[in-house]
Amino acid sequence: MSQTRGKYDFCIGLVLAMSSSIFIGGSFILKKKGLLRLARKGSMRAGQGGHAYLKEWLWWAGLLSMGAGEVANFAAYAFAPATLVTPLGALSVLVSAILSSFFLNEKLNLHGKIGCLLSILGSTVMVIHAPQEEEVETLNEMSHKLGDPGFVVFATLVIIVSLILIFVVGPRHGQTNILVYITICSVIGALSVSCVKGLGITIKELFAGKPVLKHPLSWILLLSLIVCVSTQINYLNRALDIFNTSIVTPIYYVIFTTSVLTCSAILFKEWQHMAADDIIGTFSGFLTIIVGIFLLHAFKDVNFTLANLPVSLRKDDRAANGTLLSTYENHDEESSPCLGEIQSTESLSARRNGSVSAF
Repeated sequence: MSQTRGKYDFCIGLVLAMSSSIFIGGSFILKKKGLLRLARKGSMRAGQGGHAYLKEWLWWAGLLSMGAGEVANFAAYAFAPATLVTPLGALSVLVSAILSSFFLNEKLNLHGKIGCLLSILGSTVMVIHAPQEEEVETLNEMSHKLGDPGFVVFATLVIIVSLILIFVVGPRHGQTNILVYITICSVIGALSVSCVKGLGITIKELFAGKPVLKHPLSWILLLSLIVCVSTQINYLNRALDIFNTSIVTPIYYVIFTTSVLTCSAILFKEWQHMAADDIIGTFSGFLTIIVGIFLLHAFKDVNFTLANLPVSLRKDDRAANGTLLSTYENHDEESSPCLGEIQSTESLSARRNGSVSAF
């Protein structure tokens, strides 16, 4: 019965995680459509300090879609392991890229299409090899997990590293090194996911009629989540304001997901009950998603499609042949003076012989 219940919860968490990616990915398109409509009307744009988007229903639809996606993502952590839910967040980038090509006329080049395909394949591999059963089901069990010495050491290190980056490294190198602010967001994000996981369990028990609101851990998790999310938003906005979004997004995804997987392995010990092939499959799927996200972002401004692939190949062939021909031409040009020298030497010898015979 417990195994059947675990698979049922896993399926619910998987559906919620995928729904979250669809809602969040679609929210960017709705907001962008609303802002473009306002620009065509001549209204003051948001980048110039205008707030006309508050009267645009498409923008509100995008905001509600993002809210629904965040709620679904929050709920997914209550049913499925963080090892599964967090990496699937990359699908929101995939959904946004695909919808942009259809509704915003933003062309998806060959690298982007390959990146989308790799992201789908990597997500599928992770779903197949993710842990199926959930270790923690009650708030009391969550309390014992949080008191585990391994997690206490991990959380202490995360807090110390974050404080050093915020107060020592950030003021000196935050404006020039992209890893500073992104690392702060990522390591703090590992703790915020743990808080979300605990609050999800709290909500499940609350609906079951248990007096979880009297448990002090519920309020500690809520307060910790507010602090962690506020810190993440602050430093992620700083990174986006200073550096290119196409660079920030994949780097943040990689470091954040790695931090969450590490925290999940220490806190919930999901990896102890996984077979070796499942662990390898999970890491392989994660690395495949990373490559897909990189291709999707790094080459998005390169105009390269299947249609101009033969043209590029022909150009490469012509360039190679041109180099070869120029080599032969240079060789002929270099050999022609030698030939001229030989001919002039022969004519000089003939004249000399002629002069001798004349005498």
